[in-house]
Amino acid sequence: MDLENRGTPSGFVASCEFEEAANAQGKSLGITPASAFIPHPIQDRTDVEMVELAREAIVKVTALVVKN
Repeated sequence: MDLENRGTPSGFVASCEFEEAANAQGKSLGITPASAFIPHPIQDRTDVEMVELAREAIVKVTALVVKN
């Protein structure tokens, strides 16, 4: 949120497993950061699977830093 307060669009990317925790952390800090959640798990995926995840998430991730 520091970057946002300075006028720099920002956000974070995490796997869906952490969505509830991220929401709770944001609530406790009094902020609602821009976020993109992708399918979990990540660590055991093949390169081909990771490319597919990236392709599926690119619109969400780009939206974190592009203001309309």
